[in-house]
Amino acid sequence: MKPIRLSLSLGAIGALAAALVSPATMVHAAPSHMALHCDDRATCTEVHNYSEVFGANYYVGHDEPSTLFYSSQRGAGNRMTYRLTLPKDPPPLTTNSFNFQLHPAFWFGMAMCDVQSYPQQVSTCTPDSDSNIANNPDPTAPDFMGRHAGTAFMELQFYPPGWAPWPAGNSCDATQWCAALNIDSLSEDPINGTVLNQGCQNLVGVEYVNFAFLTKNGASQAPANPVESTNATFTPDPSKDLFMRSGDQLVVDLHDSANGLVTAVTDLTTGAVGSMTSSAANRFGMVKAAPAPSTECTNIPYDFHPMYSTSSEETRVIWAAHSYNIAFSDEIGHFDYCSTVTAKGACAGHEGSSGDVELSDGDDSFCFRADQSTLVQVAGCLGTNTGFDGVPYQTVWPDGDTLHHPTSLLFTSPLSRGADYERMAFEADLPRIEFGVCNRTTGANCTIIPRTDDGAPANFYPFFSNTNLQSTCTWGLGNDFPGVTKDFGRNAQYGPLLQLTYLVFGGQGATLQRYNNFRNVLNSNPCPAAPPGEGEQ
Repeated sequence: MKPIRLSLSLGAIGALAAALVSPATMVHAAPSHMALHCDDRATCTEVHNYSEVFGANYYVGHDEPSTLFYSSQRGAGNRMTYRLTLPKDPPPLTTNSFNFQLHPAFWFGMAMCDVQSYPQQVSTCTPDSDSNIANNPDPTAPDFMGRHAGTAFMELQFYPPGWAPWPAGNSCDATQWCAALNIDSLSEDPINGTVLNQGCQNLVGVEYVNFAFLTKNGASQAPANPVESTNATFTPDPSKDLFMRSGDQLVVDLHDSANGLVTAVTDLTTGAVGSMTSSAANRFGMVKAAPAPSTECTNIPYDFHPMYSTSSEETRVIWAAHSYNIAFSDEIGHFDYCSTVTAKGACAGHEGSSGDVELSDGDDSFCFRADQSTLVQVAGCLGTNTGFDGVPYQTVWPDGDTLHHPTSLLFTSPLSRGADYERMAFEADLPRIEFGVCNRTTGANCTIIPRTDDGAPANFYPFFSNTNLQSTCTWGLGNDFPGVTKDFGRNAQYGPLLQLTYLVFGGQGATLQRYNNFRNVLNSNPCPAAPPGEGEQ
């Protein structure tokens, strides 16, 4: 896995670019162009088969323990509200663990329309409609998955404070959180086996990202689309963007509008509000599907709307590893310590936590020196942790020891028009990322607790729990901590292996089955957010 790649023109970010990013060939690029590349970025939507999309480069993926929410009520797939309490860090002593080490981001997700995205077989997508459900493997069926509307996945991501700053790091501030609207699309035609031409891939990536920080006035601070995005797109601006303090209580509201999905966060603690609408007016856009021999790389201004009306096992993003539509996920499995960081952002020394230190290897990338941190002076890497031995796999998650470990993030189940979601599920994409061990065709050797390089189970894997820490039931993530009322069997909560059907790349409509996840669907929602007797039906 390479260091994080921010595609840019020469001279765009000067010394920072030379130290931390790799320049790429430009196609119609502005002088200050910059874009996120998902073939080596820590916080992109996980594709179902990495080598098919990005080639044979060594890579594992993103570890994403998730909660999924299901409801048959109209609007549950495109309109919802959560309550969220941001976690707190312990004192900034280097012997403690911190949120930036446990998760470079956590996020709320939703499937979106993008007719230039996978599978590129139909030219329309009806927003907010279950007419888009097409999971049938039979090519003669009207709901054949090869005729699925083009699909993207939205992640409203929250970034922890205290470490290397954007760009090319992951913190907006030394002590405050920020949030950004990300929409990930995949420029691939699986029926005919074509992808975006190489020149345009060099500019935006084959899995391309629309990105905009939530701002106080709702206007994007720079182009959000990857063809036109610049250094300013990824540089937090405290005068424009919503910054939030650890421990703040938030209302997160997601709903469709005439101009695209509106993502709004209200900080109940401070009264501050930030929002972003995925609209052409905010310079969001699709990348025109242009496989070789074309060299075109064109932004199509676009209002991104939610894809589905409801949320169920059937409302999938058919190119993604995960099975979900409406979900909360924590992005774990990235941070590992590094003793010596090179000028190119790689680890040349030793990796690992105390008691498990070894020579650095291929998963040690996207690294930063201690003096590049905004607050906590530790060196480390945010590349995917293939050995499952980095900080997120240690017993340093929220456990009540607030002197040394963070507190848990707390979030409610979503409400749609005031009503609870009827069911929920737990899901973890561990089979997808247990590289060289798990057989995703048969399910053999796929384990809920991932295995380290020496074959032993990882020291720890976080789990979701219900808590009574606020006036309504909330979800927490981590270890056992005060206020937990039910832990659903700890790691056993992720359930049995889940087999999903995918299109064969270049298979003219052929399909295959893979185990990419463990999933446990409950027949009810054990943590309702609406008070009894309330909720608009």
